Amino acid sequence: MTGLRVLLVDDHPVVRAGLRAMLGDFDGLEVAAEAADGAAAIAEVARQEALGTPFDVVLMDLQMGSGLDGAEATRRIRAAGGPPVLILTTYDSDADILAAVDAGAAGYMLKDAAPEEIRAAVAAAAQGRTALAPQVAGRLLGQLRSPETTLSPRELELLQLLADGMANRAMARQLFISEATVKTHLVHIYEKLGVDNRTAAVNEARKRRVIRR
Repeated sequence: MTGLRVLLVDDHPVVRAGLRAMLGDFDGLEVAAEAADGAAAIAEVARQEALGTPFDVVLMDLQMGSGLDGAEATRRIRAAGGPPVLILTTYDSDADILAAVDAGAAGYMLKDAAPEEIRAAVAAAAQGRTALAPQVAGRLLGQLRSPETTLSPRELELLQLLADGMANRAMARQLFISEATVKTHLVHIYEKLGVDNRTAAVNEARKRRVIRR
């Protein structure tokens, strides 16, 4: 019986080799192909669909250099009716988690998880079930318990751009919104974080792991 066919997506060849070797130790799993970025992953999913040999799961990294990131690739794969996508990354910020969930990811695991946990997550995703690392599940539960202080996906997106040093006008262009809307979002962000300026907002967000350090 053929095992679950997995597409492995990561921009680091050494990481891909390690994951391939690790997954290869489990019966019922087959790393059928690899891709180095989101665009290559989308193309490979389409190619295998056309050949009649679709993947059962895509194991996707989030950040892949200058290539298409994992969240957007996940969104496009799922929008096209592609296989479940399981995120496997080193990032556990609220911004990354919510971006992946919003894109339709079937699960979110961290690269320091035990091999058996990753194998179980791949199997769960293939069966249409959700697979979350305990840390990720805890952060999502915390947001549900405190919705009044939880930043929205758009606010998280703005915060990350703020941390990258973007001015209001640049953020407005990046997100296709007006500068007035940017300012309104910033007011809400400051209120939720309990700060009164951009620098304090970025520092507090990093402290809370709302955005990447």
